[in-house]
Amino acid sequence: MAARTPGGMRGIAAVPSYVVMQPTTLCNLDCAYCYLPFRSVDRRMPVAVAEAVAASVNQWAAGGRFSVVWHGGEPLAAGREHLAALLAPFGPDVEHHVQTNATLIDDAWCAFFAEHRVRVSVSVDGPRARNGERVTRGGRPAYDRIVAGVAALHRHGLPFSALAVVSRPEPGLATELYGYFLDLGCDVLGVNIEETEGVNTRTNARDEGAVTRFWAELVAAWRRDPRIHLREVEWSLRYAGAVLAGTADDLLPRSLDPIPTVGHDGSVVVLSPELAGFTDPRYGDFASGNVLTTPLRDILAGAAGTPWVDEFLTGVEACRASCAYFGFCGGGHAANRYFELGRFDGTETEHCRNSKIRLLEGVLEHARDHQ
Repeated sequence: MAARTPGGMRGIAAVPSYVVMQPTTLCNLDCAYCYLPFRSVDRRMPVAVAEAVAASVNQWAAGGRFSVVWHGGEPLAAGREHLAALLAPFGPDVEHHVQTNATLIDDAWCAFFAEHRVRVSVSVDGPRARNGERVTRGGRPAYDRIVAGVAALHRHGLPFSALAVVSRPEPGLATELYGYFLDLGCDVLGVNIEETEGVNTRTNARDEGAVTRFWAELVAAWRRDPRIHLREVEWSLRYAGAVLAGTADDLLPRSLDPIPTVGHDGSVVVLSPELAGFTDPRYGDFASGNVLTTPLRDILAGAAGTPWVDEFLTGVEACRASCAYFGFCGGGHAANRYFELGRFDGTETEHCRNSKIRLLEGVLEHARDHQ
């Protein structure tokens, strides 16, 4: 029997808030912390997969805002012609987003983004000295190509988000990063502490004091000049405000967002995109179905019956019963449990500590010191 999810409901939602699509497994970079298993191979998504996904997505989008996120590999490595063919089956109500390393962005790509109304998010870890692990397949720094791509976005007046990975939190880093992204000109910033997952087996155990101080420093930098929507900080402040208002329980989902990731071959992995492409003797390939044989809507309706998903829901229930931070994080991420603990029904992970617990404590530390 499936475990009960937050709010006393069962399973995962039948309709997601967005769908992740993998147009190709290939990436032209070879970042040291990347989790992707097949990034050196160009396995492209057939148009038939996009058509199958669009059959469900277009119905969902007709009922309100809905997003498709093109995520890699490097999505632009699929080429403009092929990516256009993959976009074509989706209706006008669907919002398209692309997560890119920006190294391939030029004027032609900017025209493509404008024509197809694609929202861009750029992966960059800060100034040149902070991007040493973002390298080409030949091991050369990718930074100059990244900023050239960003410059093209500016020339065409295209707004963009940014996503930064932090491997080693240290004093002064948060202030430096925030100032850099202000100058870069992004309007939304997400910050990820490096995670142990996929083919990245490096430890993500960090000194808890250093991580807490990093988040507190980032809050302070943001408050001095809050021109950027700072994803993690705004999540935390929304939660803190809800706690003070006595409405924190309203922030927990009544059922978990399935966040379906559709692989290049049409296979669907729910809850954690990072599991796509991996197999395990116990869990198999983690897929809940394939859109080439079963409609995405039907796959999601039965996804809670996937054995590892049921195990994950048991872990979510264990978190709810044991963790004081559950109201903030809602039970953590499936991939972090699997790659750190080897199972899905465990509870606290290093990712929880770095990106949930210490994040919230850092925000509260800043509030305490700046009353």
